[in-house]
Amino acid sequence: MPHSLFDRPATDLAHAALIVVDVQPDFLPGGALAVPEGDAILDPLRAVMERVPFAVVVATQDWHPPGHVSFASSHPGRHPFDQVELHGHPETLWPDHCVQGTAGAELHPALPWTRVSAVIRKGMQQDVDSYSGFRNNWDAAGTRPHTGLAGYLREREIEEVYLAGLARDFCVKWSAEDAAEAGFRTTMLWSLTRPVVPASDAAVRAALEDAGVRILDG
Repeated sequence: MPHSLFDRPATDLAHAALIVVDVQPDFLPGGALAVPEGDAILDPLRAVMERVPFAVVVATQDWHPPGHVSFASSHPGRHPFDQVELHGHPETLWPDHCVQGTAGAELHPALPWTRVSAVIRKGMQQDVDSYSGFRNNWDAAGTRPHTGLAGYLREREIEEVYLAGLARDFCVKWSAEDAAEAGFRTTMLWSLTRPVVPASDAAVRAALEDAGVRILDG
């Protein structure tokens, strides 16, 4: 639990945002793409959302159309977690998950979503995956289109962002790296994330540090 956050007065967080990444049933135990121990973040994350006076709280939500390009089922002969090339870049194939309108794609009811001022839905384009809340993955034109989140935060005079959610080694990591690249002072709340692949933790830490992301352990 990042106790130091609870000690910060609202004046210190007047230009700070919390970004809650993809806390959806499909990423929790029993879900289509369950992150190991993903449910362990729910209670402490709820406490942070309720008690820490961030100026802005934003959520991201994986929101795929049926037959999305990231699904292994969309690639005959392929299986979940296979690696392929998509638009010239490596792509991990996943079980069908967070399909638009399904229960597994909803924001998890354990968290106080009334604190959230905006929800950024991602992964909605059929032929492009999207890990980060700030930018899609690469498209056929070789670009990573912006989601509008950076502009939303800037218009609210946000200078500093904190990230929590699922999964540490994919969507939270990519979101944190893109936040730092966009010029925000960026902190990952490490204890309020969990990875798909726990063995990736050392590499994730190194990549975040290289990107200028602060890691707050709890």
